[in-house]
Amino acid sequence: MGPSKTGLIKTGQRGVGNPISEFAALLTTVREAGLLRKRRTFYILTFASVTLLTVAAWFGFALIGDSWFTLIIAAVLGILFTQYAFLAHEAAHRQVFESGKANDLSGRIIADLLVGISYSWWMNKHTRHHGNPNTQGKDPDIEPDFILFQKEDAAKVGNKIGAMFYRRQGFFFFPILLLEGINLHRQAFITVFSKGKVDKRALEIVLLLVRNLSYLAVVFTFLPLGMAFAFVGVQLAVFGLYMGSSFAPNHIGMAILPHDSKVDFLRRQVLTARNIRGGWFMNIYMGGLNYQIEHHLFPSMPRPHLKRTREIVKEYCEAKNIAYTETNLIEAYGIVVAYLNRVGMAAGVKSFDCPSAMRYGR
Repeated sequence: MGPSKTGLIKTGQRGVGNPISEFAALLTTVREAGLLRKRRTFYILTFASVTLLTVAAWFGFALIGDSWFTLIIAAVLGILFTQYAFLAHEAAHRQVFESGKANDLSGRIIADLLVGISYSWWMNKHTRHHGNPNTQGKDPDIEPDFILFQKEDAAKVGNKIGAMFYRRQGFFFFPILLLEGINLHRQAFITVFSKGKVDKRALEIVLLLVRNLSYLAVVFTFLPLGMAFAFVGVQLAVFGLYMGSSFAPNHIGMAILPHDSKVDFLRRQVLTARNIRGGWFMNIYMGGLNYQIEHHLFPSMPRPHLKRTREIVKEYCEAKNIAYTETNLIEAYGIVVAYLNRVGMAAGVKSFDCPSAMRYGR
């Protein structure tokens, strides 16, 4: 290994070649660079900025009043609720505070009271995803849904109408995301009123009811019935599309690992994730998810440190011959569409070979 471009990668560390030692060496480098230290001021200012814009949006709602131009405010709120969701996501990962309780409390308040989605549902689903990204039978994000992410699932589609849809599912993916906002709210209430174990169930029920009922009360009190439905529809559509468009480029189209894969932690996280180029604007637009590789390797790392960590991780992966994937956003969306269509081509096909499973199997 030649001289380090970043000046931070440790050369000649003992244990190189051992997968566990490889990640340990990277972790040590990142920690010694101070990149795991919390950045509370950043999050306080970000939360304050989003809140100020949200208050301004509601003032705009009051000023515009009974006019179809108020739908612009609905779209703005869809964007701002997504920005709140990014902050809830970061609190869930312990990126904001040192205290786990402080992170959970802030995350639950932001998710349930401000966004209207269940923090407990998100924690359960997202924790499983992080532990086994793109792993068959372990990652809930690639389980069969309205959209299919694996050829094995597409091959089980037997009827002609379903096969016709799934063979073109990539083209329908982003339009379908317009309904994701409804699905997220639906999942929230299914979770808190389910019989399963839900952490702080009573608190979540109260927060969700206060948020959603007060939101609907304001909209339907001050707008005519038809316009009120349109307002809620636009807000939910923008929220769902923005949320889905922010998470979709990160893993769709990357390697899918078989259930019993023996891939080590470092490679598991890097090979299944994709970064998105774009600088400071992309960092705001995607809430730090544009540094997906670094986020998966160091999930508790504050957003402001991900950019610097990217330089270290990319150099380290190059030295270890680990494929490090990075594209621009438009290219990533194109890959998502093409991949989903390719998966859908297996609809109605009884057998096929899965290249990813063959490559990353035991």
